[in-house]
Amino acid sequence: MRNYGKTFMLMAIMTIIFVLIGSAVGGKNGAIYGLIMAAVMNLGSYFFSDKIVLAMQRAKVISKNEAPQLYEIVDKLRQRAGLPMPKIAVVPTNTPNAFATGRNPQNAVVAVTQGITQILNRDELEGVLGHELGHVRNRDILTMTIAATMAGAISMISRFGMYGSFSDRDEGGGRAGNLLIALVGPIAAMLIQMAISRSREYEADKAGAEISGKPEALASALNKLSQFAKRAPMRVNPATAHLFIVNPLSGGGLMTLFSTHPPAAERIKRLLEIARQMGRTQ
Repeated sequence: MRNYGKTFMLMAIMTIIFVLIGSAVGGKNGAIYGLIMAAVMNLGSYFFSDKIVLAMQRAKVISKNEAPQLYEIVDKLRQRAGLPMPKIAVVPTNTPNAFATGRNPQNAVVAVTQGITQILNRDELEGVLGHELGHVRNRDILTMTIAATMAGAISMISRFGMYGSFSDRDEGGGRAGNLLIALVGPIAAMLIQMAISRSREYEADKAGAEISGKPEALASALNKLSQFAKRAPMRVNPATAHLFIVNPLSGGGLMTLFSTHPPAAERIKRLLEIARQMGRTQ
């Protein structure tokens, strides 16, 4: 219930942002259009969240015959977690990463990139998939997916506002409002992503360690994935970056303040401590 409350609060915040943006652009009529757009976005995000995110990543849902080993691992882990079998999808990129999406465990999708099986051994892959199933079991996926779709929408509207600020010939509030939207919109979207993501990764790591029974393997996988992401960032919509097990985008300096993920070193440290408590490492 706690996560559902956060989801509805996120929807309310998004509605307010859309109404304010609409009002800044078009006054009273713009506010009404913003409210209608927010309602459509909320409904669409709730019922079609998995399809929206998969389309944004160009991911394809695959059958058991196409990836029998992957299905075997997920099936074993989801039984340990007490979950129904999720759909499995593959993202067509060699950069290793993974994410989960959907509105509930009955409609969940676990997605991996083509490259993840090339650099992780079976134990590490089990740790990663356990992490994603942890998001499903913790019911994080709905809120995280809605944040992705709405952050993308805010960024898109902000770009329209930026273009409008340069093309608007009228002086005064309209042009200033458009420019304000262009500056504030992406920041608002990024802050929302941060607010719902950073603590959830720690919880999913803990759940992944429990589900897989191999916290040290998940720690090893995180180290490999984070190092690879620094060398070869993925080409993804920034609005979806928080969905992945490690941040698929590169960034240093001030960008680290806006990271959608906790530091990999801290996550690894916590997992190794769990491994010691389980007697799997010295």
